[in-house]
Amino acid sequence: MSNPLFSHYSLLLNLEEPWRVSAVNLQVEHSRVEIEIDYGESKACCPQCSKSCCIKDHSPRRQWRHLDTMNFETIIKSRIPRTNCDDCGVKTVAVPWADKHSRFTLMFEAFAIVVLEAARSLDAGRKLLGLSWGSANTIIKRAVDRGLALRDHTEVSRVGIDEKSFLKGHSYITLLNDLDQGRVLEVVPERTEVACRDLLIKGLPTDWSRFKVEAVAMDMWPAFRNATEDLLENADIVYDRYHISAYLGEAVDLVRRAEHKTLLAQGDSSLTGTRYSLLRSQPTRTEKHQNILDRLCGRNLKTSRAWALKESFQEFWNARNGAFAEGIFRNWYGWAVRCQLKPMVKVAKMLKRHLGGLMNYFKHRITNAVSEGLNSKIQSIKASARGFRSFENYRYRILFCCGKLALSPKIAH
Repeated sequence: MSNPLFSHYSLLLNLEEPWRVSAVNLQVEHSRVEIEIDYGESKACCPQCSKSCCIKDHSPRRQWRHLDTMNFETIIKSRIPRTNCDDCGVKTVAVPWADKHSRFTLMFEAFAIVVLEAARSLDAGRKLLGLSWGSANTIIKRAVDRGLALRDHTEVSRVGIDEKSFLKGHSYITLLNDLDQGRVLEVVPERTEVACRDLLIKGLPTDWSRFKVEAVAMDMWPAFRNATEDLLENADIVYDRYHISAYLGEAVDLVRRAEHKTLLAQGDSSLTGTRYSLLRSQPTRTEKHQNILDRLCGRNLKTSRAWALKESFQEFWNARNGAFAEGIFRNWYGWAVRCQLKPMVKVAKMLKRHLGGLMNYFKHRITNAVSEGLNSKIQSIKASARGFRSFENYRYRILFCCGKLALSPKIAH
């Protein structure tokens, strides 16, 4: 007659013959339960070709962490049989409760993934699970690798390429984002053309998935443009409107700083404390900022003219279609190149050189706003981890939290 306790654990673990529980060791003093599992037949299927083979021997005893039983840490132990296949040689049989090379059962991994996703940081999550930092990080890596293997890349049609700081100084990572589904597809170190090519190949790994991309939002960094034109032959480049606003804002600030220095030498401090009022967009201005702008516009200042140029470019983005936008740009460009403000003239000529990428906005109506939202989430991940020294860990954490991957293992029940 079978032991009811053994049958109970066999049922909970969803074990089927010839796998069976052979012993249950309760260690009250250590708050631990150890479950021994044996394989009860002399033959097994080869894990490589599935042919029935004789069992040659058993591997040394291994153990796996399982879900806790009534707050008792639960460990599964087993000596796994090895088959002697005529075609494949000696192979270790796959166990039904865990993936290959894993030290955790499928049920524990699935639970740990949910906890780590919900926790405010990896450290908080691994403490709840009673895991070391290395074990929790291994679960994250396995989950991401599993999710990437299952991801369908043929659904991606509009992407964004953006950069994010990594270490101190001029150290960057480059991200490929799916703008329609709001997810990170891939991350690579640096922002060179070689890095961007690697990013597109890894993030869109098949020729068909790259051919399906219709539009790419990016800034005007040449490395991004060159790699995209080379690998995404069917995609239109759309220069991001928020990066354009940043270029215009930087030009206004250069004009302000030069004029402020001149005015201070004359004892005029009217531009003191005006920087953020000049750079803010209309929806984010407070009454205080608006009062400062009204005061500056009442004076004949170079800074006022530069600010007016920046603000008037908004009409380009608000145009009903490309034909109207092209006329608006032509008028704006004529004003900008005659303004005699070198920073504004420089930006205007740069925009003229890249006008095709600006006009593509009216065909696809995409920006890197989704990428900026993902960057904010990545920044919070980085802050909760107190920074990352390893790019590999940084990449895995980004894809774990922002990749929208199918992270959990498939469990039989």
